[in-house]
Amino acid sequence: MAAQNRALLLVGVIAAFILIALALFFLGGGSESGEVGTQAETPPTPQTTPQPTAGETVTEAITTTTETPETRTTVTTPEEKEIKREPVILRVLTRHPGEIQRATVEAFLQSEVAKKYNIVDIKFYSVPPVAWISAIKSRGDFDVAWGGGPTLFDQLYLEGLLAPLTSEEALDAASQIPDKFAGVAMKRVGDDGKIYWVAASIASFGFTVNHKVLKEYNLPIPKRWADLASPLYGKPLVEENRPIVAIADPTKSTSNTRMYEIILQAYGWEEGWKVLTGMAANSLIEQGSADVRDDVIVGKVAVGITIDFYGYTAMRANPDTEYIIPEGETVVNGDPIALLVTSKNPDAAQAFIAWVLTEGQKIWFREDVNRLPANPNAFNLPEGRERQDLKAVWESLRNAKTLDFDDNLALQVEVAMQLYFNATLVQLDNLLKEVWKALVSKYLSGEISDDEFKAYLSRLGEPLEYVDPVTGEKVKFTMEDAKRVTEVLRENPRLRDAYIAAWRKAAVEKYESLLAELGG
Repeated sequence: MAAQNRALLLVGVIAAFILIALALFFLGGGSESGEVGTQAETPPTPQTTPQPTAGETVTEAITTTTETPETRTTVTTPEEKEIKREPVILRVLTRHPGEIQRATVEAFLQSEVAKKYNIVDIKFYSVPPVAWISAIKSRGDFDVAWGGGPTLFDQLYLEGLLAPLTSEEALDAASQIPDKFAGVAMKRVGDDGKIYWVAASIASFGFTVNHKVLKEYNLPIPKRWADLASPLYGKPLVEENRPIVAIADPTKSTSNTRMYEIILQAYGWEEGWKVLTGMAANSLIEQGSADVRDDVIVGKVAVGITIDFYGYTAMRANPDTEYIIPEGETVVNGDPIALLVTSKNPDAAQAFIAWVLTEGQKIWFREDVNRLPANPNAFNLPEGRERQDLKAVWESLRNAKTLDFDDNLALQVEVAMQLYFNATLVQLDNLLKEVWKALVSKYLSGEISDDEFKAYLSRLGEPLEYVDPVTGEKVKFTMEDAKRVTEVLRENPRLRDAYIAAWRKAAVEKYESLLAELGG
């Protein structure tokens, strides 16, 4: 009996163990390893990218570990690449007026190039030339610079802000532009042999006259820059307080800057400043070159200094106007387009540049633009065949008698020249005109002779002696000094206002002294 009881007890214990084991199995959700799942599951270890070994870039290391063999060997067709392109908005820094901007957007967005690169819009940014470098550096996302003259683009090149053209289509388009036109370079080729900017259009510089207004005041048609500094052109200012010439502030206009540089080289530094001073005294000083053009068209003034295409536009708007090139005192410029180092879309940007240099040359033939194309093949476009007038100008300009202009010299003095002009002639416009009216009045009345007038003009326009704000020494604004100041201001732009104040102070002292002497 005892033996039977022990057997039953043993069976019960075994049964209990079996039940406990089954319960644990189903409650724990057992594993393939046979371990009981009684603790939290450990998450899988993430795949890590191995660090690159010597000579291997990080990009290469990531590509090696993340791409499957199938991904790396798949060939994507051009059509598939186009489909996968993200929409692109190009940002273009420009000096071109609104009519060129609007025409470009309208034509380009309908082009096959825009569709291929999925360029959905172009945003233009009109910034004064003196602020281009800071604007490019501060925004950091401009794609293209277009329009503003070679000196401005050479400044960008020296600052390392231009990227070379590298795409096949951009280089092919650039090859269609002559290396030189009228003896002037149409491309900036770096020391590395690469192209950093290329001319998209061609321009000359002169003045546009309104013959009706000239006849009204019995004034001669100007032939040279110096004519605009003549006391004859000061007569309406004396008699009616009406400036008969229009010019623009060089800190606001790249085309006017170029014309002032032409004058300084055509007449020499000392004599050039006398011409510029007399011209400014005779002039309504506008904020921009388009304002000067419009002043001539509506007859507000008799003469305005203009880039050539503004002259052509004026002639089409008003038959009384005429664009005149001062023979031997002008230069031919290629107006550049370039890729910026800040571009986030360099492929699309270069495609746009290529379009501007080829199909986009048709923009220049529009009635509201009237520019000369840089690409001679443009005259084979349907739009070009209709503008035989511009083709005739293009052909004549190619052989025009022009000034042997030193672009490097212009670049060396440009910043100082612009600010000196602004400080002494623009900011002190009213005081300068008081002196000029007193001087011209005495000349026209016969109180002073031709020689005496020339002597006064020489004193009025002679480059100033001023106290240098950095050294504290008294110096004269010679060409060499302008080179020095330009270099100083490029290295330390914060000194700009100090130099303007120094030049302005010296100019006020001279103008007031002459005014007192003339009895004004």
